[in-house]
Amino acid sequence: MATIYDVAKQAGVSPKTVSRVINGDAPVGLKTRDAVEAAICELDYRPSRAARTMRSSRSGLIGLITGAISRGDGSAGPSGLPDLFIVQAIQRVVAEAGMTLMIADTGGEVDRASELMATFAQHRVEGLVYVADHHQRIDDLDPRGTPLVLANCFDTADTPAVLPDDRAGQRALVERVIAAGHRRIGYFTLPEGMIATELRSQGYREALEGAGLAFDPALVIGGFADRGEGPKPFLTSALDQLLALEDRPSVICCGNDELALRLYGELRDRGIRVPQEISIAGYDDYRVISETLYPPLTTADLNYRGIGEAAARRLLSLIAGAPAPTEVELVGGPVCWRRSVTEH
Repeated sequence: MATIYDVAKQAGVSPKTVSRVINGDAPVGLKTRDAVEAAICELDYRPSRAARTMRSSRSGLIGLITGAISRGDGSAGPSGLPDLFIVQAIQRVVAEAGMTLMIADTGGEVDRASELMATFAQHRVEGLVYVADHHQRIDDLDPRGTPLVLANCFDTADTPAVLPDDRAGQRALVERVIAAGHRRIGYFTLPEGMIATELRSQGYREALEGAGLAFDPALVIGGFADRGEGPKPFLTSALDQLLALEDRPSVICCGNDELALRLYGELRDRGIRVPQEISIAGYDDYRVISETLYPPLTTADLNYRGIGEAAARRLLSLIAGAPAPTEVELVGGPVCWRRSVTEH
């Protein structure tokens, strides 16, 4: 493999002049530059990235910490995949910026994040992204002076963060359902205690209020995880409650697409047709579910890829020297209207 000294000898210049041509850090005459570039081409010389990093204090590396890889084998169904979509979007934006993304997986051990950040610091990464598997608050992390952006999560230290706009997403979905003529709207939420549950429930109520519809607590049933139940017993019980109402709902919104998928099966077992007898809507737009169900599922796009792109752009801005933002960035997505909700 050719060295800088081989290039210098071939071009008839000093190694220092070759370095100046490569790094562009000092003026070099056109004739000399042409000679050096010709020698580099003839010898197929490739500068040492490690050496250039030491001289410039720039590594071109960004570190990313996630649990998506250890959860993304499909063994647990759709769970764990959202943060993988975020990672893919970050990878794309970072590559377009000419930088390299180094990914480390926690292996399901959240406490490993600090250890991984220390490892990345040793590799002189220029920035860090921490990606969570759902909208949540995390313990404060120590990036050791390296710019850090949180994706799908936030902390108490006001670290720059990018989050899904759960409130606006649920509000837009219910508004669209109301526009289709529905007035009795059931809602199977995600588990109580989740941030997304609180925000989406607010969005649900805001949509009703905006349309002049009274909120009926009998139409809203909390998710199964906080009850110690599995999805089948929960759905059976929850559906029994809604169908027993004197004025039963014409549509049921589900906390996510996976719950909607299970609800399709529960209704099918009862001989209830979707959407002719009851309409169904989900949340996430997990397309392996939403586009393959029959009829295709109306849902709200949580826009994981948009979260990843925004997080990457925010980190690149910080690396370039921009001041750290003081406000969380909220990323929304469209309502994906399909045939599981009928005009009523």
